[in-house]
Amino acid sequence: MSCSTLPNLSLQLDFAKKWTSVSLRPRTSTCCTCQKRSTLEPKKKRDRKGRGEKNRSVTEDKSLISRSRISQQNSLPPLIGALKASAEKNAASFHFPGHNRGHAAPSSLTQLIGVRPFIHDLPELPELDNLFSPEGPILEAQMQASKLFGSSETWFLVGGTTCGIQAAIMATCSPGEHIILPRNSHISAISAMVLSGAIPKYILPEYDCKWDIAGGVTPSQVGKAIKELQMDGKKPAAVFITSPTYHGICSDLSDISQLCHAYGIPVIVDEAHGAHLGFHPQMPHSALKQGADLVVQSTHKVLCSLTQSSMLHMSGSIVDRERICRCLQTLQSSSPSYLLLASLDAARAQLGENPGTVFNKALELAIEASTIIKTIPGISVLDLSTFNEFPAIDPLRLTLGFWSLGLSGYEADDILDRDHGVISELVGTQSITFAINLGTCREHNQRLVSGLKKLSMSSLHSKTTEKRVESREHAPFNDICISLNPRDAFFANKRSVSIKESLGKVCGELICPYPPGIPVIIPGEIITERALNYLLDVRKKGAVITGASDSHLSSIVICDV
Repeated sequence: MSCSTLPNLSLQLDFAKKWTSVSLRPRTSTCCTCQKRSTLEPKKKRDRKGRGEKNRSVTEDKSLISRSRISQQNSLPPLIGALKASAEKNAASFHFPGHNRGHAAPSSLTQLIGVRPFIHDLPELPELDNLFSPEGPILEAQMQASKLFGSSETWFLVGGTTCGIQAAIMATCSPGEHIILPRNSHISAISAMVLSGAIPKYILPEYDCKWDIAGGVTPSQVGKAIKELQMDGKKPAAVFITSPTYHGICSDLSDISQLCHAYGIPVIVDEAHGAHLGFHPQMPHSALKQGADLVVQSTHKVLCSLTQSSMLHMSGSIVDRERICRCLQTLQSSSPSYLLLASLDAARAQLGENPGTVFNKALELAIEASTIIKTIPGISVLDLSTFNEFPAIDPLRLTLGFWSLGLSGYEADDILDRDHGVISELVGTQSITFAINLGTCREHNQRLVSGLKKLSMSSLHSKTTEKRVESREHAPFNDICISLNPRDAFFANKRSVSIKESLGKVCGELICPYPPGIPVIIPGEIITERALNYLLDVRKKGAVITGASDSHLSSIVICDV
């Protein structure tokens, strides 16, 4: 939007005056009758004191409010409607945030996004409900999400899936209890162990050296981990699974859930990349459908809410609901963004309009692209033949390998971005992953295919393939040795040493290439030569190293033990 077309704040505020609205919902009831009564009573009091509008009767007010409510409820999701009505009030605002409903919005940002986001950036006003004790529009929005996704209860998250994973692990694991999880779990699972004091029992995931990609977890691996803990006289407090992975690889959650439930163990699933699963016959089943107890989804990834907004779903009765609530209240902001919350409600409504067909176009484009790309010389497409122990790969993820062209994933990604304006989701040493979503259009699909064809042609013509891209012999984390649990390592005294001196020491920081945010070394683990070589190699090829105090990896922080 150009500066000349920006909405005029004074005009919008005049419009808001004409559509002054009262509170949509009291915090003590979700009953429509109670809503009407509570919103009318303050108006009657004002009229008796001579401060109401002289030319409007209470009956007229009631009729107007009733019509307004019916219109909003029929056309807008509950939280969207409440936010709209609250923003349109002709209010003398003496509350936060400081931009005061857009009156003092920074001009540099309004030139970029306009003033409307500021007008709707409201705090926890009575009519907007309370995230930690919802009784009105937030409760209604969460209940509608629960019904759509098939959970017994759903919570909205404004701290991303990271917050949900932390809450799920804290709600199931107490200090000193064990949690079974794959070693390639997201860093949020590691931070959750620091917060909860849980002790990891790692499963080494399936790994393909040619692709340099880790897969999922099998039921037999979970069963083996449970029995190994039992042999030590221990029972896991929870099993944590990532499914689908960033590359779209899905684990057999149905069998894993049945196995865990036979032991009374809750199953937590990091389904950050799978909020869309189950909403089309050609897609894998969702984690909830397969019996998981707690499922955390990044609604902002394939679905269409704003970045940083996610959902936590619960099913069954193994997990203590009240403990989840306490954990969320501990972890989430006490001043949640209503724009993020409303975007979750809107994304749910968008998906709920046509849940069985909404992904028809996206799937068509994904299959079309995959079919053509498989014919392009020198480019490989990841499929189940690589990870044949797993039931499915998300069809909306296209992971492509370029080693036959003599190119690393980083090199191929640079060419596609620079020369063709094609931006990927995830880059690895051997591959690139592209995410198809509801916003993907055919023109962009064609640009991707065209760019890949030109990349192939130029590489083959220039004999780039003569430059060998080496594959790995082992996963970078398959020889781990834990000296301290993550919580003890986090709070231990630390010092910085040179990278050569760090070999064999206890790591004091979480080091991982990003994306995808999978740690190569975790606090408390012994630093190995293989892990160091992997980190130095991927950094040289273009990966960004996060977590390390020295991003150049000339030094590493170790635990002083």
